[in-house]
Amino acid sequence: MATPITIVGAGLGGLTLARVLHVHGIPATVYEADPSAEARTQGGQLDIHEDDGQRALAEAGLTDEFRAIIHEGAEALRMLDRDGAVLLDDPADGTQGRPEVLRGDLRRILLGSLPDGVVRWGRKVTGVRPVGDGRHELAFADGSTVTSGLLVGADGAWSKIRPLLSDAEPEYIGTTFIETYLYDVDERHPATAEAVGDGAMYALTPGKGIVAHREAGNILHTYIELNRSAEWIAGIDFTDPATASAQVAAEFDGWAPHLTALITEGGTAPVARMIHTLPDGHRWDRVPGVTLLGDAAHLMPPSGDGANLAMLDGAELGRAIAAHPDDIEAALAVYEEALFPRSESFYADAHEILDLCLGDRAPFGLIDFFRGASD
Repeated sequence: MATPITIVGAGLGGLTLARVLHVHGIPATVYEADPSAEARTQGGQLDIHEDDGQRALAEAGLTDEFRAIIHEGAEALRMLDRDGAVLLDDPADGTQGRPEVLRGDLRRILLGSLPDGVVRWGRKVTGVRPVGDGRHELAFADGSTVTSGLLVGADGAWSKIRPLLSDAEPEYIGTTFIETYLYDVDERHPATAEAVGDGAMYALTPGKGIVAHREAGNILHTYIELNRSAEWIAGIDFTDPATASAQVAAEFDGWAPHLTALITEGGTAPVARMIHTLPDGHRWDRVPGVTLLGDAAHLMPPSGDGANLAMLDGAELGRAIAAHPDDIEAALAVYEEALFPRSESFYADAHEILDLCLGDRAPFGLIDFFRGASD
């Protein structure tokens, strides 16, 4: 069976592409490994930027739906020291231009904007091979296959589509984020809830820090950030949540108890998110019938830009296809010509943000950065 436009991955970038194509009357099929939209949680809050994420949603005709899911007040920002003293307090006043939404809510409105059957769930790609004339055959874990006219890899860091274009592989950069949640925080953890405030809280020192976001539903979503080797992370048994939490908390000995409670009192087992990146400025030569978007194309350190860039990639690729409906290669050339320099500039920004968070000047480099951004 052949499909004219095949998108692998039902994340924000792949779904934005499918939606923009739908707006232009161009059919596409999205193949997703997850068995359903509810199969797993979709991560925490995202700040959606005017120049990329909001622009992509406007291109998708979903601005009103986006505004309906904004978590009001979540743009507030607070920087603390290890004792809990406030170093910077920037309340949400509506001028930041980066409203916060839950990733799951954003994915839900994108899914809801597509016709039934566009997303095919439970279709995990196990292999892909070119079959000539810019077409590719995809094999799935269930034994089925499809042949694509245009193949788009929107399948994240460990993309199965990327090897068609590039030999690059993600590499661990020596930083791991350990994810935890606290629930019913105002009642059960009032001191911690007050310290975090209404939005995001950063407590950082060189090489380590605690970052938490208040989410709707009286929830604190935390990332414990550590510059540690892969061997050090492997030495923690995350199948034993209590022991793992104690080992991580030991790295913050002497910190204020209401901050370390974000580690030790978590309502879920801690999960290690080892940070991998593709080479800075990752790009590839034009290969007929296939391209990439989002993390599959430009995996970089987390800096608040990843989801925004993935959605913009999807919107820009959709626009290029709509502008060249009878010449896919021309559409891909236009898309990639803009994609590569755009991505390259964000690699530098992402490395800078991570260094501001955990580098030698932490937290004061990040404080200067935020103060400059608000001037």
